[in-house]
Amino acid sequence: MSMESTAWNSLYSVTRADHRDRRPFSAATMRRIGGFAKRHRSRLIQFLVLSIVTAVLTVATPVLAGRVVDAIVQSAPVDVVVWLAVLIAGIAVAEAGLRLVVRWLSAGIGEGLILDLRTSVFDHVQRMPVAFFTRTRTGALVSRLNNDVIGAQRAFSDTLSGVVGNLVTLVLTLVLMLGISWQITLLSLVLLPVFVVPARRMGARLARLQREAASHNSAMSTQMTERFSAPGATLVKLFGRPADESREFADRAARVRDIGVRRAMVQSVFVTALTLVSALALALVYGLGGYLALNGGLDAGAVVTLAMLLTRLYAPLTALAGARVEVMSALVSFERVFEVLDLKPLIAEKPDALPAPEGPVSVEFDHVSFAYPSADKVSLASLEEVAALDSRGGVQVLHDVSFRVEPGQMVALVGSSGAGKSTIASLLPRLYDVDEGAVRLAGIDVRDLTAAGLRQTLGLVTQDGHLFHESIRANLLLARPEAEEAELWEMLRRARLDDLVATLPDGLDTIVGERGYRLSGGERQRLTIARLLLARPKVVILDEATAHLDSTSEAAVQEALAEALAGRTSVVIAHRLSTVRAADLILVIEDGRVVERGTHTELLAAGGRYEELHRTQFDQSDDEQAEQPGQTGLPDAAQPIG
Repeated sequence: MSMESTAWNSLYSVTRADHRDRRPFSAATMRRIGGFAKRHRSRLIQFLVLSIVTAVLTVATPVLAGRVVDAIVQSAPVDVVVWLAVLIAGIAVAEAGLRLVVRWLSAGIGEGLILDLRTSVFDHVQRMPVAFFTRTRTGALVSRLNNDVIGAQRAFSDTLSGVVGNLVTLVLTLVLMLGISWQITLLSLVLLPVFVVPARRMGARLARLQREAASHNSAMSTQMTERFSAPGATLVKLFGRPADESREFADRAARVRDIGVRRAMVQSVFVTALTLVSALALALVYGLGGYLALNGGLDAGAVVTLAMLLTRLYAPLTALAGARVEVMSALVSFERVFEVLDLKPLIAEKPDALPAPEGPVSVEFDHVSFAYPSADKVSLASLEEVAALDSRGGVQVLHDVSFRVEPGQMVALVGSSGAGKSTIASLLPRLYDVDEGAVRLAGIDVRDLTAAGLRQTLGLVTQDGHLFHESIRANLLLARPEAEEAELWEMLRRARLDDLVATLPDGLDTIVGERGYRLSGGERQRLTIARLLLARPKVVILDEATAHLDSTSEAAVQEALAEALAGRTSVVIAHRLSTVRAADLILVIEDGRVVERGTHTELLAAGGRYEELHRTQFDQSDDEQAEQPGQTGLPDAAQPIG
């Protein structure tokens, strides 16, 4: 390694380490790291042994080069010089081969560690409650799976090999140099602070510039992410701000450009200065060594050996000087990953959980009370990117809610916004667990069912009809991956969407866009209904499934919903009361309580809150027209269609 390369490497390592937090060693963290490392124990042992052998070969070359010079000066036989040259070549080949093997082992260990950490975090996050995702910034969570996992991986692939190899190289180099000339060796060590101190100072300065650039890049990334999404781009166009957005982005990009120029100049000045220092150090070796050689105190070959060993001395000393900081940086990455893994999911499956209930399924809420969990139970301040978590929470939003829906019946939940209707719906698929009482399916507490059994029993359609940025086929197969293509087309037909998909150039393989944005609202809803039909749930939950749709789209979605509800137990949340007249039971929810219950006719006759809601939505003529046969919105779920 040249002195210029050493300068660049030392600057990089110090800069990289300086911008990370520094924390004391944690025995618990080290034990957990050891747990992950055990999975790669055999490769780690091979890696360490070969790293040591490679370090020994690195030091051997300068010694042999000195022997060649001595042989030439002493007019030794030609075959001696030739054999020394062959030996140097052999060591070079062996060293090159070993470095490839070491790199292969290092890559295998590092990438294996990344795989272990990422899958552990991903699987753990999948078990977190919905409240976790409503509070966490997605970018911060993704950063744990990318930046921090890679930072932790460096502890094995870079830092570990660097410490071992550099330590062996340093010890051997010092022994050899002291054996050849202790005077030159000590003078070389005196120059070391001139090499390391600027690296520290320049590294700190570059770290500040990197943080500033990272801040501006993050702002640009956020702006691009928000503005390049379909809703964001639409918003910018509607308010006529493309020019303003362009100026704002250009200003940030210009600041990043200016910082880049400053960083380039700081780096160049640093490397130039340290290259000059290294040249002076070599001049010292050649000057003092040459003087000693001419006066018979040192062999000519020893001077060459010392000059070549000088780089083997500075490089490991500089690297080891920053090794502790690099190790601490890697530990911080591990701790940030473990921080996510230590956040316990509120929803856990029991070891003896029951499978999906057989036969028809009833729904029962038995004196249910519920409060959304506080932030400290479901989130991390670092993932929300706040100084401290919001301490609010624990206020009950549901109070002693009880009702029962028999198999094949429909219950409708109506009431003001924020009354608790969606909360009730979220307790059925166990997105949250109740605080008091119980939610039962076919008489079994949902907390006693397996997650697979629960998903097999329940199907949910929300008002936004979320879809992934994948093909229509992929979005459908989320419900049942083993479904045949004929089944997909059948569900699309039942959802009144087959004609549309058939006209698309790629058919089932058409990409729907981010959140299904390439489809209209009604088409998106019908595709989610087709997905629900493919899942074949016994209980269907509709949470404002026809909200925000025009009359034409709503009519098409209503037809699709008729297929989804036919013969199934259903829980329907709706603001439009015309869609729930045929419900077997209507519950009026206010402030988390059931204030009225009954059929449409019974509740109108009672003259209470339901009648008030109904009156605000319909005048007398609209009401009479809506009461005519065939205009009752959703059909009676107890009477299968088709």
